[in-house]
Amino acid sequence: METIKLTFLGTGNAIPTKKRNHTAILASFANENMLVDCGEGTQRQFRYIEQSPTKLTRILITHWHGDHMLGLPGLFQTLAMSNYQKTLKIYGPKGTRRFVQLIQELIFDFHINLEVHEIQQGIIVNEKDFQIQAAEMSHGIPTLAYSLILKDKIRLNKSKLKKLKLPNSPILKELQAGKDIVFNGKKIKAKDVIYKEKGKKITFILDTAFNNNAIEIAKDSDILITESSFSKAEADRAKEYKHLTASQAGEIAKKSKSKKLILTHISQRYEHAPQIIEKEAKKVFKNTKLVKDFDSLVL
Repeated sequence: METIKLTFLGTGNAIPTKKRNHTAILASFANENMLVDCGEGTQRQFRYIEQSPTKLTRILITHWHGDHMLGLPGLFQTLAMSNYQKTLKIYGPKGTRRFVQLIQELIFDFHINLEVHEIQQGIIVNEKDFQIQAAEMSHGIPTLAYSLILKDKIRLNKSKLKKLKLPNSPILKELQAGKDIVFNGKKIKAKDVIYKEKGKKITFILDTAFNNNAIEIAKDSDILITESSFSKAEADRAKEYKHLTASQAGEIAKKSKSKKLILTHISQRYEHAPQIIEKEAKKVFKNTKLVKDFDSLVL
């Protein structure tokens, strides 16, 4: 069964704290290592989890505020000095090409291959085994949320294959493709030996005012990751700065019928009492967890 590992490299808000670095989330599965946002100091966070950033394949930028992208210059330089051999694919909202070009101009002797995609709403990546969708958010500047979707897969029931004494041969591919076969004079129906492995969906909503697009892109997520910058007591401030309160994050999870809600992007004002944010969201959506730097989970 395909799994996705999520590692929270940074879970802080605009100003980092002793415990929380700027936002960055690593999603690892199959041959992919995807980074969602790259706040200042992200490359050092890779050291703590003992993983090389040279394994990165894609970076998804939600928007170009400093706490979500100021780690890029240092990361690019480290990759260049580490003889990065891949082509790093970068996705982001309107303005992404210009900002990436500015970063390249900042770095002396820039020697990594980049493929920059300036995107809007809809399906932005559609590979054989997975898909990435984007939706426009409301944050005062071009901002996106993303969903990473592992597609459904047709699997062979190994115990049934063994019982039927089917050999490891091209006939298995035919069955997996849904085609009936004849083996040793006996007809074997594909539907009797295959099953569907349900795909998985993870949605990332970072920095936005409450909006219907957020509910729509998060629909039926196995894991919904949202910013949670303010408590309900500061709802007016959240509205002014176009951020979510914890209860609004819970409302998005509830209305989208997500299975689990993960809260991140926590303000320094809750450094010593983060439970305020978690408890508030849980009142709306029970299956909620507030993460800290270097937390990880496997789906």
